[in-house]
Amino acid sequence: MNDEIRTLAKQVIEAAGRQHLTIATAESCTGGGIGAALTSVSGSSNVFEGGIISYADDVKINLLDVPKKTIKKHGAVSQQTAKTMAEGARKALSTDIAISVTGIAGPKGGTKEKPVGTVWIGLAQKGCDTKVECFIFADKGRESVRADTTQQALKLLKQALNTGEY
Repeated sequence: MNDEIRTLAKQVIEAAGRQHLTIATAESCTGGGIGAALTSVSGSSNVFEGGIISYADDVKINLLDVPKKTIKKHGAVSQQTAKTMAEGARKALSTDIAISVTGIAGPKGGTKEKPVGTVWIGLAQKGCDTKVECFIFADKGRESVRADTTQQALKLLKQALNTGEY
């Protein structure tokens, strides 16, 4: 875990703590990296409820309520899947806010439409519309894409916690 990720995780935990808000994650391509970063911060148990590592489509479907037809029509790496993953994690773990990530870390799996480094990040907040954003991270290798995704997800969480906006 790099220093930027450590710093962002600490800022997210502190901001959630100040507001008495709880956080959940739904992670695919990061395999629990966001949760690992958050739980590396002392006191994280006060705000971080947990995460669902939904690497397989069946987990997205069965634990996060992503409709099978959504994955079939749009793919596991899509705006629609990321949106439903975030909403599903927030519901399943009864939190105020949830972040989801689904993407193609590589080195294989990319297509012309969805190259390696394509990542969708969703953010579901109690009382707000779920926001989803697509990022194309430079393909500098699998671990780089995963680290960049973790870092960006933490930035979005921090922004949402500090401003109430995403």
